[in-house]
Amino acid sequence: MHAPVLVLKDSLKRESGSKVHHANIQASKAIADIIRTTLGPRSMLKMLLDAAGGIVVTNDGNAILRELDIAHPAAKSMIELSRTQDEEVGDGTTSVIVLAGEMLHVAEAFIEKNYHPTVICRAYHKALEDAIAVLDKISMTIDVKHRSTMLGLVKSCIGTKFTSQFGDLIADLAIDATQTVGVDIGQGLREVDIKKYIKVEKVPGGQLEDSKVLKGVMINKDVVAPGKMKRKIVNPRIILLDCPLEYKKGENQTNAELVKEEDWEVLLKMEEEYIENLCMQILKFKPDLVITEKGLSDLACHYLSKAGVSAIRRVRKTDNNRIAKASGAVVVNRPDELQESDVGTGAGLFEVKKIGDEFFAFIVDCKDPKACTVLLRGASKDLLNEDAMSVSRNIIKNPKLVPGGGATELTVSATLKQKSSFVEGIEKWPYEAAALAFEAIPRTLAQNCGVNVIRTMTALQGKHANGENAWIGIDGNTGAITDMKEQKIWDAYNVKAQTFKTAIEAACMLLRIDDIVSGIKKKQAPGAGQAQKPKVETEADADADGEQILPD
Repeated sequence: MHAPVLVLKDSLKRESGSKVHHANIQASKAIADIIRTTLGPRSMLKMLLDAAGGIVVTNDGNAILRELDIAHPAAKSMIELSRTQDEEVGDGTTSVIVLAGEMLHVAEAFIEKNYHPTVICRAYHKALEDAIAVLDKISMTIDVKHRSTMLGLVKSCIGTKFTSQFGDLIADLAIDATQTVGVDIGQGLREVDIKKYIKVEKVPGGQLEDSKVLKGVMINKDVVAPGKMKRKIVNPRIILLDCPLEYKKGENQTNAELVKEEDWEVLLKMEEEYIENLCMQILKFKPDLVITEKGLSDLACHYLSKAGVSAIRRVRKTDNNRIAKASGAVVVNRPDELQESDVGTGAGLFEVKKIGDEFFAFIVDCKDPKACTVLLRGASKDLLNEDAMSVSRNIIKNPKLVPGGGATELTVSATLKQKSSFVEGIEKWPYEAAALAFEAIPRTLAQNCGVNVIRTMTALQGKHANGENAWIGIDGNTGAITDMKEQKIWDAYNVKAQTFKTAIEAACMLLRIDDIVSGIKKKQAPGAGQAQKPKVETEADADADGEQILPD
């Protein structure tokens, strides 16, 4: 009797070997070709139709890829690349896809010659190490405190986005915001968390020029009792809570049996005393402003307003954390745990203003705030600010610059070509191919400018031979070959290093896939009943049916 063999019908599809490599490489190249034309300041635009029937016109690589609905797993992982790049450094989303696509494209020839993917990956990793060493060599350190240099830099990085006509203003806002929230973490490095501590508030109306960075926090709230509480306090003492200032409701249904009429009064009095006790514990510290994330009852409001204290309730947790960072207060869980050190005294002014139809509370003029709000007026877009802030964050984190306009890639390529003659063994050829792949960025820039690509690339390669003239690249607007230092076309070191690392790591990951096993069942016609379960048959039965047998 033969041992039973498991036959999987419909549910398991398996492709393997070089077929998979070719499929993955083709899918990745297809993704790279979609957004290749959006690289650089004079790039083409894409018109996106979303599911709701809306139309978006953009040249932001990440925004385009987000809208794509693709089933191929390799193409999906390429789209993830751009998202990773956007979250890590906020720039270079198009470059990373173009570079990864090119790395896979040059690897295809080696796969056909039966090179083992591990050999290609080893060569690529070696090339990556050498490329980062070249970046370190040609990078230029700048002084973060030198404002005009920073302005030029942020403007050159957001120049490719739509908002370049408002470049000065946006760059100004971004630098102010990121310099405010920067925290020294030792060894000359600064940590800037733009997601947590910078809030972008868009208030419709007014001019775009009215936008500004507040040295503090703004929230869309009014005081609890506008008639009784002060709306303007200079140098307020601020207490932040994340507990309710009202009587606790029972967890589930609570029954209280009252025998006498007086018991009802006793019950009410207990509630009142509990709330009065809470308020007294807070008022002991003589605050001017109490902010809580939870509710605040009418009685608590009465006690606080009687003591001349303003109160704001139901503030978002994120806003509360920002106020704590700006004013130096500590968010407290229970009023009886309050200490003098928890009271925030860093704010210079608390004021409630009416903008348009809504009231906004401002806690501003803070001493050394570590959180801030960017107030945007006019018909401004959300996109412009986040990009500019990511750029200035990268520079503050690691104040090094490398040349833009494809100059860095050309220098890396020329240096790697030189080094390839010293690489021993079979890895020499993939290493050399990786060096050529770096030229994809300047080549794409030249194509998007509409200049003669072959002439431009030959001229550039001549200038960069032997790794010289590191700052010669392409002016993305005119297509002319110029010195990037004079044109002030720069990139942040962090962005370039991240682009190279992400692209090569992703290419290696896709090359090392030799099997795609999909366990998705085929869709049945409606009414066809339940899908069949995999059945156990003996080998003899399986042969008789002509089924495909998976070996033991």
